[in-house]
Amino acid sequence: MAAEIVNPRSDSSTDQDGGAEPLDAFDPAFALHRGGKMAVQATVPVRDKDDLSLAYTPGVARVCSAIAEQPELVHDYTWKSSVVAVVTDGTAVLGLGDIGPEASLPVMEGKAILFKQFGGVDAVPIALDCTGVDEIVETVVRLAPSFGGVNLEDISAPRCFEIERRLQERLDIPVFHDDQHGTAVVTLAALRNAARLSGRAIGDLRAVISGAGAAGVAIAKMLVGAGIGDVAVADRKGVVSADRTDLTQVKRELAEFTNRAGVSGSLEDALAGADVFIGVSGGTVPEAAVASMAEGAFVFAMANPNPEVHPEVAHKYAAVVATGRSDFPNQINNVLAFPGIFAGALQVRASRITEGMKLAAADALAGVVGDDLAADYVIPSPFDERVAPAVTAAVAAAARAEGVARR
Repeated sequence: MAAEIVNPRSDSSTDQDGGAEPLDAFDPAFALHRGGKMAVQATVPVRDKDDLSLAYTPGVARVCSAIAEQPELVHDYTWKSSVVAVVTDGTAVLGLGDIGPEASLPVMEGKAILFKQFGGVDAVPIALDCTGVDEIVETVVRLAPSFGGVNLEDISAPRCFEIERRLQERLDIPVFHDDQHGTAVVTLAALRNAARLSGRAIGDLRAVISGAGAAGVAIAKMLVGAGIGDVAVADRKGVVSADRTDLTQVKRELAEFTNRAGVSGSLEDALAGADVFIGVSGGTVPEAAVASMAEGAFVFAMANPNPEVHPEVAHKYAAVVATGRSDFPNQINNVLAFPGIFAGALQVRASRITEGMKLAAADALAGVVGDDLAADYVIPSPFDERVAPAVTAAVAAAARAEGVARR
């Protein structure tokens, strides 16, 4: 796509060079993105030759030699312990799908500035021009010495599962696929508070998840780890169950620890009598299926921009309604999780992010709501300044308790 796109308005004018008017002229999103959303900034002055001799040669050589002799010093004398690589291959970008690495860069830049804004963590967007699992893994492994953590972003399933697993096996820094785990952490936090509001425990609930991709699988795992009463996951062909012969390896593993009730059939079949609906797939759930859920149900319809169940419909039958949108109450937004999770992991130089650290993040996030809990407030706002410190502290403490902290 050309750098400047023709203005589709009928009264389009020309710029000073006589070309088509850039989209900046009438679209504030393009105006904001002009030149990119981030830049590298020095943290030390270089005002004169003395500064130069310390920041670069010859002073830098002494620091390099010390790190060569004691590699752990890299954490103290470089940016390594405070910076995350935001890595994508551009195959599953937002709701846009496989748009390629260049087109993914605005999103990766956005992710990087959210790390800084909400968690105080520096991040570098890296869009890779490869999609093979082996290629991505090898590339990230070779980049890893420069970073304290790796945030995998917008990589399509099922490759994302293997990429994350293999990278964590080969690296001694946290590797975190936010589309999976960030979504799961925030979903669990909201569900804990919804259950508390209704006087129930997580173990009292039967949930149904629409979508067996990255987010759906991760949410199912986290809910089981948190002690959910039961959870069934449905894909396009119906409920994922052990008797199906068309399952991928990931879905076969999913069938082993979900759907203890043995539900079969369609998503609509599974929703009958269910306490919780969690949508991470898009599409539309018929109103009749929502009406068939248990009294006092929770509907978390998180597809963007169109929730699987519109809030107006959900509120007819559900006690608590959440979406992925900012213009409705109870937004399930990953930015509530990933900045604090990485900040906590980096703070203690964790070697990885464990299930216990993610559960701790969810509990801390739920705790921010406190006594203000209400049907339209089961999850805090991303702009609540208490969120990141609470999640950071909980994750750091959990890392120490689980033996993955190195300071």
